[in-house]
Amino acid sequence: MTLRLDSLRHWIATQHRLSPDACRWEAVAGDASLRGYCRVTFPDATTRIVMDAPPALEDSGPFVAIGREWHAAGLPVPTIHAVDLEQGFIELDDLGNDSLHRHFDTDAGARAGTAQALDLLDAIEQRAPFSSLPRYEPAFLEEEMDRFPDWGLTRWLGIETPPQWPEVKRHLLDSIARLPTVAVHRDFDAMNLMIHQDRLWIIDFQGALAGPLGYDLISLLRGRYHRWSRQQMDDWIEGFRQRCLAAGRIAPDIDARAFRTSVEAIGAQRQLKILGQFCRLCLRDGKPRYLEWLPHFYAHLDEGLEALPDLGDFHAWLRESYRPAMEARLAEHRAANGDGGDS
Repeated sequence: MTLRLDSLRHWIATQHRLSPDACRWEAVAGDASLRGYCRVTFPDATTRIVMDAPPALEDSGPFVAIGREWHAAGLPVPTIHAVDLEQGFIELDDLGNDSLHRHFDTDAGARAGTAQALDLLDAIEQRAPFSSLPRYEPAFLEEEMDRFPDWGLTRWLGIETPPQWPEVKRHLLDSIARLPTVAVHRDFDAMNLMIHQDRLWIIDFQGALAGPLGYDLISLLRGRYHRWSRQQMDDWIEGFRQRCLAAGRIAPDIDARAFRTSVEAIGAQRQLKILGQFCRLCLRDGKPRYLEWLPHFYAHLDEGLEALPDLGDFHAWLRESYRPAMEARLAEHRAANGDGGDS
């Protein structure tokens, strides 16, 4: 998005009783949202991040409410120093540029980073209040899944939805419903965890909901930056189940197999959403770079479905019909658009 830099300068100047030209400004890379970010350096060399979220495009109210609530709960989120919701401006702590995903380039780094992130996730699930959060309703989970046939099949590939699709959704929703409710970040990815002052900090939490325990776990384990073997996945999932048992977040009758099945069901729901959403980002929002992630997240879906044998027919359809069509269409897109970057 185009930053409203003049308005930001005057807003910060007013907040800090400075001249609009007293600070140095630097654009910071954003994400898939309609928000923009700047790093402002004050005359005393202190730095802050300023978020620009036009109210007509983004409601910043949830970000502010959740940020303040999680900060009060002792969770490591950036302090919110100033807010103007009418303009869509927020001044935050500057956590630097060292996101956790930068350390996932080796297996050892990914292991260490994942262990740190799971410590933080344990703290979120224990401390973050969720009574004030909107519920991650089954209807919303289903709507997210339907982005796969709508955008990923019909609009992107031009192929029909498989006949077993309604049963796939029902099975996944039933499995997810077996897990208790906690505060769910909903994008607990290594890219959204910052290393600052020798600890991890949480960003991009504005989409948090009261949802199924395990959602953030599988978001991390089947994220953008590493793929674990089946045994490694089982070890991570079981280790987290043991933490949840010890803390009383899940009942003792949820054994290792049942927990893994429900967590992988959440993973399948999320991968299907992503496969559709990344096509939507290309077709609707003009961001074709997200198409390059389709094979990665398809591989996550393929691996996760191995733990869900009741969806064997759908799994076979994905391998025999979806994957070849997706790979062929992506090759066509690359040939027509060079390296596949945004244009």
